[in-house]
Amino acid sequence: MPSNVVVARWQDWHGQGLEHCVCQRDEGGMRLEGVVAGTRHGLYGGHYFVRTDAALCTREVRLHYVDGPRLPVESDGQGQWHDAIANRPLPALRGCMDVDIGITPATNMLPIQRLKLARNERREIAAAYVPLPDQIDGDFLPQRAEQRYTCLVPDQRYRYEGLFRAFTAELEIDQFGLVLDYPETFRRVALPA
Repeated sequence: MPSNVVVARWQDWHGQGLEHCVCQRDEGGMRLEGVVAGTRHGLYGGHYFVRTDAALCTREVRLHYVDGPRLPVESDGQGQWHDAIANRPLPALRGCMDVDIGITPATNMLPIQRLKLARNERREIAAAYVPLPDQIDGDFLPQRAEQRYTCLVPDQRYRYEGLFRAFTAELEIDQFGLVLDYPETFRRVALPA
C-alpha cells in the first residue's frame, strides 16, 4: 500500500457495527472514502466520499444510505456550497470550510489537520454537518453546525465541542491525524495482520 494511503476501521462504542475507511493524501488534497454498517440511532448502511483541496478545505461530499437518500454537495473551497441534485446554492452553509459526517469519526481529522492549532490554542468553526438517517428532516442536506476544536497535545489529543448540541469529547489521533477512539461514540478496531 502506498505511504500516502491509510486504512482505518471503527466500531460503535459498544462493539457493534463496522466502518472501513481509506484515507489518501497527496499534493492536491485529501480523499476519504468509507463504508459503514452503522448501529447508532438505528440500523443503516452507508457509503461516503469526501474530497478536499490542497489547503484541506472540503470541496466535494457524497453520501448514500443503502435503500435511502443520496447526498451530493460541492463547495468552492471558500465556503460557498451547492446542492448537486437540485442545482441550487446552499446559503445556510456559507463559511463552512469543513464537513462533519455523523456516521464516521474520519471527518474530524479535516479541521484538526487544516487548523494546525498550537498547544492550548482553540478555534471556533462552522461545519457542514451531514445527519444520521433518523436526523433527516425534509431534504437530505447538510446543516450548519457551530463547533470548537482545542489542541491539548499537538498531533495527539484534541478537544472537540459540538456547540450546536452542547457536546464535548477528547479525541486521541494517530500519526496520520485519524481519530483513534471517540469516547462514548466510536472505537478504533485493529486491522488484521
